[in-house]
Amino acid sequence: MSNLTMVSDKLERDATQRDQRVHHRIATVTSASDADLAASITRAASQQTYFTIRFLVDRDRVDDAYRAYAYFRWLDDSLDTALLDSPARLSFVDRQQTLINNGYQGHWPSDLSVEERLIADLIRRDEEPNSGLQAYIRHMLAVMAFDANRQGRLISQQELADYTNHLAVAVTEAMHYFIGHNHQCPHNEARYFAVSAAHITHMLRDTCEDVLAGYLNIATEFVTAHHLDPRDIRSESYRAWVKERVQVARTYFAAGTTYLAQASTWRCRLAGYAYTARFTGVLDAIEREGYLLRPAYPERKHLGNVLKMSWAVLSDLLAS
Repeated sequence: MSNLTMVSDKLERDATQRDQRVHHRIATVTSASDADLAASITRAASQQTYFTIRFLVDRDRVDDAYRAYAYFRWLDDSLDTALLDSPARLSFVDRQQTLINNGYQGHWPSDLSVEERLIADLIRRDEEPNSGLQAYIRHMLAVMAFDANRQGRLISQQELADYTNHLAVAVTEAMHYFIGHNHQCPHNEARYFAVSAAHITHMLRDTCEDVLAGYLNIATEFVTAHHLDPRDIRSESYRAWVKERVQVARTYFAAGTTYLAQASTWRCRLAGYAYTARFTGVLDAIEREGYLLRPAYPERKHLGNVLKMSWAVLSDLLAS
């Protein structure tokens, strides 16, 4: 019997609870008016994101920030729960790619869903050439497309790096577009390090659940070199992979925090520090437990850790 059987029951319960939350969000969407649809989706999905947008985003871009988050939340939920077979997922992503490409050319079909109207509204108002919003939309869609196509197969080191880079560019450019968009922040190699580190940590955190769902978050080259079963997350070789990724994430977090200190608006610094602080506690737990991954890391939600994270964010903000 696979060692993953020990955690499968818990993950099945977690998946059921997640599906219930998704159905709740869908119910929220169907009952919301067009005016508050995006905010309703956001709040139902993530209270932290909802209030981050409400209090930190530039006043004239709050509604668009909700639209941006809500559209991709809907897209991700659809890929995770509503579309169970690969052809359906790929067809769905292809439709979204076509909508976005045509939308930036000023062409929209007449059969847009209520959620697709969110991305249409965003693109119609995006008048900046090569804007941070367009970077967010295109790179986030690339993340979704990759996820839709990788179930059940190993991925190369380059694919893994591209996956993280797409996510890092999307999140970072969205932050700078929506928060302090009139303030300049340096464009250098450290610009995307903090979010890259967060994504590496996120993939480690979700490894147990992802393996059971058929998503393998480890590079083919490492698997081949160590003659490793990519599903055997308790093996010494897999733990060596985890240790390597934790060290990369730590290095990126350090450089990314230094970069965030250069942001000229405190709101941007606060949002960046709060985002990264969510993940450093997970790295701490992984290191304490000898790089042996477990199904969940609920302690990051406990009051003591929330207070510790808040203090870390405020300390970084005051020191910058």
